[in-house]
Amino acid sequence: MNSPSFDSAPGGSRFNFRSMMALAAVAICAPLGVYAGPPFLTDDPEPVDLNHWEFYVFGQGDRTLDSNAISGPAIEFNYGVAKNTQLHVIAPVAHFSSPDTGWSSGYGDTEAGVKYRFLDETDSHPQIGIFPLAELDTGSSARGLGNGKTWYRLPLWLQKSWGPWTSYGGGGVALNSAPGQRNYGFGGWLVQRDLGKYLTLGTELYSQGPEAVAGRGFTLVNVGGYFKFTESFNLLFSAGRSIAGERNTVWYLGLYWTGGPDDHDKAEQK
Repeated sequence: MNSPSFDSAPGGSRFNFRSMMALAAVAICAPLGVYAGPPFLTDDPEPVDLNHWEFYVFGQGDRTLDSNAISGPAIEFNYGVAKNTQLHVIAPVAHFSSPDTGWSSGYGDTEAGVKYRFLDETDSHPQIGIFPLAELDTGSSARGLGNGKTWYRLPLWLQKSWGPWTSYGGGGVALNSAPGQRNYGFGGWLVQRDLGKYLTLGTELYSQGPEAVAGRGFTLVNVGGYFKFTESFNLLFSAGRSIAGERNTVWYLGLYWTGGPDDHDKAEQK
């Protein structure tokens, strides 16, 4: 919310025009297949509580004029390993199609990271945290299912709440040295509101620079939220499209579970 094809020849490799088009298409859509503070592209600084966990089963996609990238089924797992600190991993099945490459499916790139909140929220200031992420090179770039090289995102996120309203956002830089790709900046901001006990809705504005050497940046609007069946089991959803730059249509649909020690145990740990 993420590839080139090479023709082998004796004594080396040949990079042809079709491969170049596949690389450009994947460079545009692939990173969107992994980012997110579910179900949005903008993330927040709030980690999972100590010894608590979050588990997601989801699908998400990004369609451009030239390609279609989908992650799903995919799983996300977060665990609170220390106060204000969580470990994070996403393991996706990836799908990619374009007029030049056809349809491919298989295991995609694995996302791993650590979220750390270094400033707690008070009445006068927001909570602030960092969430460095590595996109591990586990998917086949030749089939359009991976980046071709491990790359990194280094964001800073802020969040403040007022009654039923919550607003969060921030941004950072992506460092990607894979062939045909480039470093770029990104950022977003979101506002959401609780509508009663069971439903929360929000909208975000998200923007980033060009990911490919010959690519274009984009700005998009995304709307979505989550429906609480219970406090520990939710349905998450969002959809949006770009309003400037490269044309992207994105979506997310997932199920969320959370658990851990009860409130008494949490109080003892503090």
